[in-house]
Amino acid sequence: MADFQANLDEFQAENMGVLAGSVDALPEAQKTVKELGLTFPVAHGLDLESTLRALGGYYRADKRYLQPSGFVIRPAGAVEVACYSSGPVGRLKAANALGMVKYYKQNRD
Repeated sequence: MADFQANLDEFQAENMGVLAGSVDALPEAQKTVKELGLTFPVAHGLDLESTLRALGGYYRADKRYLQPSGFVIRPAGAVEVACYSSGPVGRLKAANALGMVKYYKQNRD
């Protein structure tokens, strides 16, 4: 999330929004927001099982932990890219999302 925060101005310049979702309860989510200095919306208290069913992803049942998933959503609401991480490597990076959107905008035909 810090990566997206650091690039938030560039997302805004491309007319893109950033939103995070978390299964953490409000106190834990607030702690993360404060520690990372997040200024974009962070939904909290998402139900783990419902989120897993709706979005998919990698889940650690022993710790009731859903690994991060990243999505780029088109203006009409369709998922353009879904990136499911099974650990700390392979997460969607801000530069990748921005680069893809800029490429699509330049090559609309």
